[in-house]
Amino acid sequence: MAVVPAPRPLMGAVLLLFVSAAWGSAFPLMKDLIHRLPVEDLLAERYLLAALTLLLIRPRCLRGLPRETWTNGAVLGVMFGIGQTAQAVALHGLPSAVSGFAVGCGVVITPLLALVVHRTRVPRRVWYGVVLALCGMTAFTLMRGVGEHQISLLALAATLAAAVLYSGHTLLLGHLSGRRAFRPYALTLIQLATIGLTTGAVGARDGITLPAGASDWLLLAHLAVVSCALGFLARSYGQAHVPAVPSAVLMSSQPVWVALIAVIWFHEQVGWSMVVGGGLMAGAMLLALPARAAVVGKDRRRGRRELLDLSRTAARALANRRISREDPLRLYGEQVPYIAKSACANAASCPWHTRSLKGGGEPSLERLIERATTILRTRKPAGPDCCESVARLGRCLCELMGESEQEHIAGLPHWFHTK
Repeated sequence: MAVVPAPRPLMGAVLLLFVSAAWGSAFPLMKDLIHRLPVEDLLAERYLLAALTLLLIRPRCLRGLPRETWTNGAVLGVMFGIGQTAQAVALHGLPSAVSGFAVGCGVVITPLLALVVHRTRVPRRVWYGVVLALCGMTAFTLMRGVGEHQISLLALAATLAAAVLYSGHTLLLGHLSGRRAFRPYALTLIQLATIGLTTGAVGARDGITLPAGASDWLLLAHLAVVSCALGFLARSYGQAHVPAVPSAVLMSSQPVWVALIAVIWFHEQVGWSMVVGGGLMAGAMLLALPARAAVVGKDRRRGRRELLDLSRTAARALANRRISREDPLRLYGEQVPYIAKSACANAASCPWHTRSLKGGGEPSLERLIERATTILRTRKPAGPDCCESVARLGRCLCELMGESEQEHIAGLPHWFHTK
């Protein structure tokens, strides 16, 4: 059983920033590849190749998984896969800036969903970070111009629905990462395979088109291994240390990495929208990092929750192992008389209990065995043949119990007599 370590917000923030950088680096590469490959085919090949990569690294990671992990991974994959498909289809009816802004609205949708679904109270400073991230997203997208492209309301609604699915994916992954049986590697692999199959079902209508040249295969390898395999894996581990809403704020910094890549590799000029948007995003990321007190409180709540789970598991195990005495002990075909006050819960079910009631004048089973052993030693001294006394001890014990029963019925107060 995998146990999630104590939250480390700084390490989680670094992992989530890597996710944002990996996904941001995929944008210019996909923008180049979609001129030669259909978007649906590119998505299917990208995610299936990422799942195959993780499976080759750890081929035994899917063995012995509980049904819950398979179910959660499939649900997460379907949510993200439908979101990716809707976003890709809606690109034909929206300019890239509007599509990016609509997807970026997930930074606002995530805390609202957390408040409605999980009743999670978001700290005020995180709300400030959400507002700054939205403003930075606006500077990076809408303020850079949308051209004269026609905006389809249906495509805009599909993109916003994709943003809602992405936010639900973040909340569900954050909820699963707090469980003791959280298996991030296997869950990531199942997610990627499900996303690949979901997007592939849409792209398979007119056949799957593969990359033509070696350069396209290299671009696809980067998209699959770095952006998908490593990105989703880092996200699964990162959200175990950072709550869902701050995670959404940290991952919303993709436009910053897209702008950096555009400036460094494609020699794009730095505009004022990049500077303003980058500053707003930096402030949002600083506000989204969990405070130490919040992390300690979350760690304590997780510890109490784990203790409660352990206590419930132990209680169920003890309840299953509880012995119920259903068959009463009968000697010579009759029920042995027993005093009313006894250490047994049911006197009729255990007439010869291991510890007798003090002052009751009734022997315990331990004293009877000890007395039978003494009688055997008196009748036959210890020697080389003493090992055969096991069966004789049992017969002597039965005789002694019979004598005690007769004496008890006769009203004699003494139970043990040496003959």
